[in-house]
Amino acid sequence: MGFLDRVQAAMEKNNSLLCVGLDPSPERFPASIQAMEKPIFEFNKAIIDATADLVCSYKPQAAYYHACGAEDQLAMTIDYIRTQYPDIPVILDSKRGDIGSTASQYAIEAFERYQADAVTVNPYMGIDTIEPFSSYADKGTVVLCRTSNPGAAAIQNLLVQQDSSVENGNTAMLYEVIARMCKEQWNGNNNILLVVGATNPTELKRIREITGDMTFLVPGLGAQGGDVEATVKNGLNSEGKGIIVNSSRGIIYASGGDDFAEAARNAAVKLRDQVNLYR
Repeated sequence: MGFLDRVQAAMEKNNSLLCVGLDPSPERFPASIQAMEKPIFEFNKAIIDATADLVCSYKPQAAYYHACGAEDQLAMTIDYIRTQYPDIPVILDSKRGDIGSTASQYAIEAFERYQADAVTVNPYMGIDTIEPFSSYADKGTVVLCRTSNPGAAAIQNLLVQQDSSVENGNTAMLYEVIARMCKEQWNGNNNILLVVGATNPTELKRIREITGDMTFLVPGLGAQGGDVEATVKNGLNSEGKGIIVNSSRGIIYASGGDDFAEAARNAAVKLRDQVNLYR
């Protein structure tokens, strides 16, 4: 079963479009977790156990593990999900993007070392950096398209030249070009997804128009302030699915006390139900 099939199955099983981002900052853990031998893993494990019936995926952000030398706890976290909750896929958020030979090594890291089900990729270097990932036909390659950070528009909304045969003339915003390439040129294995931020609902709607029923990873709700109703209504595809709605800090840090897992569950229930309200 390919990545997109697994995501769809998890969406249906848990009636959820929610992805929980596992972005651990040990200084924000309660003292009881900080005192443990493997605090990041123990924190993640508690979050996972509290939310596994509410999500369609998990998304660990690699930088949070690399920065403190906790790659072993990243591997432990992914292995825990794979063994205890095998129906829930894992997206490794590492935003890789390099020439083919190097990208191939990053693909091995994501899919063979860590056994992730999908990985985020930066398309700036073109197909050379996409293909080493998308050639893993049963894995997902999640391409940055219109991201949720405030500074993204300075680059992603630039007008660029494109083939004159394309609709609306021979110029388009860069994010539109990336969306079209993902659909028409790079998706030979039907395993490409796009990152489209919830903080930009107009662009989200435009990318849906370009890409049809492709699936989006949508960050920006919760701590980043994206609007749930606008995100869902502009993002859903013709099947009423097609978006993986991510929240990280808004869920995992819903409480800084020993009740953090319970608080995370409550926050996940609230966001899942808000999303479902507008489906």
